[in-house]
Amino acid sequence: MIRALAAACLALAVQGASAQLALRDDRGVEVVLAVPATRIVALAPHLAEIAFAAGAGAKVVGVSAHSDFPAAAVQLPVISDATHVDFEALALLKPDLVLAWRSGSRARDVAQLEARGFRVYSTEAGALEDVPRLVRAVGRLAGTSAIADRRAGEIEAELDAIRRRHAGRPEVRVFYEIWHDPLMTVSGRHLVSGMLALCGGANVFADAQPLTPVISREQVLAANPDAILLSAPPDQARATAASWRQFKTLRAVQRNQLHAMDPALINRMGPRVVEGAEAICSTLEQVRKAGAN
Repeated sequence: MIRALAAACLALAVQGASAQLALRDDRGVEVVLAVPATRIVALAPHLAEIAFAAGAGAKVVGVSAHSDFPAAAVQLPVISDATHVDFEALALLKPDLVLAWRSGSRARDVAQLEARGFRVYSTEAGALEDVPRLVRAVGRLAGTSAIADRRAGEIEAELDAIRRRHAGRPEVRVFYEIWHDPLMTVSGRHLVSGMLALCGGANVFADAQPLTPVISREQVLAANPDAILLSAPPDQARATAASWRQFKTLRAVQRNQLHAMDPALINRMGPRVVEGAEAICSTLEQVRKAGAN
C-alpha cells in the first residue's frame, strides 16, 4: 500500500514537472510557468497586438499607453508608458505573465518587476521573422498555441508573398525619419530596415550603430536619398516635408518623393508589419516610377 502511494506521488510529481512551461526569452533568461498564463500585462503597444494575434487577447488585463489596436485593447487599464511603470496598479491586476520590450522597457523596471515576483518575458523583434516567432512564443506561454501557430504561419506566408512580388526590383535609397527634432532615424538592426529590404529599399543609415541614431541634416544631404519616408500622421508629415523642401539639392526633394508613413503600421514590431510592408512597397513603386520619368 505504502509503495503504491509512493509510486502514485512520484507519478504526479513527474506529471507536474512535465506540465511546466519553460521558454527562454530574448535576454537569454528562462521563464518558467507552472501552468499557462491567464492574466497578462503588455508593456508596449506592439506586445498587446502580439498577445491578441496569439489568441490570448481575453487574457490580457493591462496594457501600456497608446495601445489602440485591436479595439479591445483600448478598454484595458493602462499601467505604463515609455518612461514609467505604475507598479502598484500593475500589482492590483495580479498578472502571472508580464510581456516586456527589451530595447523599450527600462531594465530597472524589469528588474523591479522580477524582484517583486512577477514572471517577465522580455522580447525583441529586430527582424521580420521575429514577429511570427514571438506570436508563437506568447501562444505557448498562454496555452493558445493552436491559434498562435496558425496566425504566425499566415504572417510568414504573407511576408514571403511580398518578398517574391518585389524580388529584383530596382533599389531605392531611403532615409526613414522617425523624429524631426532632434532628427532621428533607424539603423540596419531595426525592423524597419528589414521592411525596406523586403521591397527593394536600402536604408541609407543602415551602418549606424545605435538602433535609433540621432543624425544631422548635413548627413542626410551627404547621403542624398532617392526618397524620404516620414513616420508621422499626415498633418504632421506635411509640415515636416515642407521643412525638407528648402534643401533643393536633395534628390528626394527634386523628385518630390517625400511620403508620410503610418507609424502604427511600420514602427510597431507586431503582426501589422504585413500591412506596413505593403505600404512601404507601394510607396517605393511610386518612387521608381518618378525616377523613370
